[in-house]
Amino acid sequence: MKLGLVTYMWGAEWDLPTIIKHCTDAEFDGVELRSTHKHGVEVTLNKEQRAEVKKRFADSPVKCVGPGSACEYHSADHGVLQQNIELTKKFVELSADIGATGVKVRPNAFVKGVERDKTIEQIGLSLKECGKFAEGYNQEIRVEVHGNGTQDPAVIQKIMEIADHPLVVVCWNSNPGEPINGSIKVPFDLLKKKFGNTVHIHDLFDKTYPYRELFQLLKAQDYKGYFLSESPATSDAPRIMRYYRALFNELIK
Repeated sequence: MKLGLVTYMWGAEWDLPTIIKHCTDAEFDGVELRSTHKHGVEVTLNKEQRAEVKKRFADSPVKCVGPGSACEYHSADHGVLQQNIELTKKFVELSADIGATGVKVRPNAFVKGVERDKTIEQIGLSLKECGKFAEGYNQEIRVEVHGNGTQDPAVIQKIMEIADHPLVVVCWNSNPGEPINGSIKVPFDLLKKKFGNTVHIHDLFDKTYPYRELFQLLKAQDYKGYFLSESPATSDAPRIMRYYRALFNELIK
């Protein structure tokens, strides 16, 4: 099981060489490049720039896990929905070009005045379209367990059933409120067959979330993907990353 970074808080203001350096120094294995941040790895990059990004990672011990997009598919506005689907496809192309393996996307909310089941179906069908497109690039569409109401694992389960594509996978997000009597096994079991290559984790020292159980559950199903830290901001991320790596090592024993 591998440790990585989401450039959401840690790394949001780092350029690409700095991200790679700090991940290397802290022995982080991979990175999800959150879109719109300083690294500048965006769908607007040309062919030569994409090749340079790919080379930077290839010349380092750090793997580019993929872009972390903010693409979402709940809007009742058909034009906005199509824009998000088309942008997802551009991120798929970018991910393939830089040597990564998938794109993080998300459900983000239910729409006021729209039946929940209709929104669930719309999100699922949109993801299916994106999954079919991703076939040509061998890329995962990583659906983050995210959003007001939509982060409920039972909702994500319904979305995944409608999406029904092998490349549309779940990115577990370690959300507050998931534990039931201190355990995440019940919600975890709803989605465990659809896990992809990424899991998001946060404060590993947070006793309200059973991280040790999460690691044990994933180990039991021979998970070999990345645990990506999406932890709160700190003024000394490079130093904290080293402590985080040490704690991660203890928890996965």
